[in-house]
Amino acid sequence: MQLVHFGHSCVLLDSGTTRVLIDPGAFSSGFEDVTDLDAVLVTHQHLDHLDENRLPALLKANPQAQLIVDEGSAPKVENPTVARPGDTFKVGDISVKVVNGTHAVIHEDIPVIANAGYVFNDGAFYHPGDALFVPDEDIDVLGLPTMAPWMRLSETVDFLRTVRPRVAVPIHEKLLAMPEFVYGMITNLKPEGTEVRPLTPGEATAV
Repeated sequence: MQLVHFGHSCVLLDSGTTRVLIDPGAFSSGFEDVTDLDAVLVTHQHLDHLDENRLPALLKANPQAQLIVDEGSAPKVENPTVARPGDTFKVGDISVKVVNGTHAVIHEDIPVIANAGYVFNDGAFYHPGDALFVPDEDIDVLGLPTMAPWMRLSETVDFLRTVRPRVAVPIHEKLLAMPEFVYGMITNLKPEGTEVRPLTPGEATAV
């Protein structure tokens, strides 16, 4: 399995025969040129996860790709398949389980929206979207949110220690002025047996 990180929460998962792009949002770059996609998945409706302006061109360049989104994003896009917690489906040789269902609380005055976390191939990779939901599966590679209005560093570390993946790939980092500093803190506090592995944007990395 290979991952390509396009910045923030946008990740390309490539099994060798199936290619799935997750969260093509406004803070990410380079995903517009991706082709041969089998599916585009969206965790939730926030613009840093769903760029409504660039999505149509991406889908036009990938006419065979399924568009699979959470319930909140569905009214914002054309002809999606809606992913709900508990759903399972396959894209090529990649199995997907939908978990969680709600975005983390930003503030009590801000309504809580839908959020779909995606567990791929029984835990081979987990993209939680904007929540620190712990799935039932053992997770091999975790997309680890590192900075957001709805979280603190201590919550990131506790989430990492609870999930205990083999590899943690930092995502949701575009709000950080000095990501290396935070990555260093996470590395120092990670659980035994976990490697924190920041990915080079746009570069395929075997995980």
